[in-house]
Amino acid sequence: MAAEPQPKALTRKPLLLNKVEGSQDVVNMAAIVPKEDGVISVSEDRTVRVWLKRDSGQYWPSIYHAMPSPCSCMSFNPETRRLSIGLDNGTISEFILSEDYNKMTLVKSYQAHQSRVIMILFVLEMEWVLSTGQDKHFTWHCSESGQRLGGYRTSAGACGLQFDVETRHVFVGDHSGQVTILKLEQESCSLVTTFKGHTGGVTALCWDPIQRVLFSGSSDHSIIMWDIGGRKGTAIELQGHNDKVQSLSYAHHTRQLISCGADGGIVVWNMDVERQETPEWLDSDSCQKCDQPFFWNFKQMWDSKKIGLRQHHCRKCGKAVCGKCSSKRSSIPLMGFEFEVRVCDSCHESITEEERAPTATFHDSKHNIVHVHFDATRGWLLTSGTDKVIKLWDMTPVVS
Repeated sequence: MAAEPQPKALTRKPLLLNKVEGSQDVVNMAAIVPKEDGVISVSEDRTVRVWLKRDSGQYWPSIYHAMPSPCSCMSFNPETRRLSIGLDNGTISEFILSEDYNKMTLVKSYQAHQSRVIMILFVLEMEWVLSTGQDKHFTWHCSESGQRLGGYRTSAGACGLQFDVETRHVFVGDHSGQVTILKLEQESCSLVTTFKGHTGGVTALCWDPIQRVLFSGSSDHSIIMWDIGGRKGTAIELQGHNDKVQSLSYAHHTRQLISCGADGGIVVWNMDVERQETPEWLDSDSCQKCDQPFFWNFKQMWDSKKIGLRQHHCRKCGKAVCGKCSSKRSSIPLMGFEFEVRVCDSCHESITEEERAPTATFHDSKHNIVHVHFDATRGWLLTSGTDKVIKLWDMTPVVS
């Protein structure tokens, strides 16, 4: 039987196209305007700006609109040019942008939360506006009437929010590290399930409706790929960041996940490979390789007259091992470990060079990212950050 071809490493870097500067505070969220050379941004400085590219090659605001409170998040629907903006005071304001993107008209505002709005999603098919807030509530409103349709109290403040149109399932990730799945009806919701795999809070969610896979990023520096589609409920970890995962975006046509961290790192993951679940860590009172007792195993220490050792775990097989039996390190990309991790000596010998081939590329954005937006039609990535800067990247050498 012929060996399956291994994924090739992606080595070319994203190309920086432009920097958009001028905001006076953190740019909390921004989006590329489809079919236009433009960017919409909302900032902590209370401004909503639409930046259009001029003949000089620079981006200048065609719209500069001041809101009554810092702008925390936004959702833009290109088909209707509807812009929904979440504010620090709990209000959601909705605007319609003109065809030339030189004017924005207020449609309605409503008090969606008692404190800062964290995330907004506008669902055109249902005419719903979904939102989460620091008040630990998920709510949804009718975008036509502004009427509140329902809500659900989460266990902690929620940062991640995604929606599946086909099943009307909403995914809410919160600071406790939990992801809650709710089934929405017109004026009611029901709890489907909750699951938890992160040791830190969930900071970002991304939904692939085709493969029916949910990605969750966390302050524990990891990403988990949850198989919602029913293939044995697998959950695959991706370890490639050295700081909090801030934002996620998915390129459906190439099956590549783009993740950004608080340290400015951009990671492009090839998800078109057969990945493996990380094993559960096994419990043992002694090393499962050499049988040396661990330091809490007083009986075996006394009987064998040996000093107890510290317990470690092999990331490949999950066995409890001592430091001497796990002295080697290796990357295991197909298990999500792009960096070298502890493995037992026997697993280290079994890992081939082909299995160590990376399945992700790593890039430094050189700014503190808080949000990303990917335009698949042009292969452009937008990053916005705490340094008040928006950067536009050509990702086609990477996601091609």
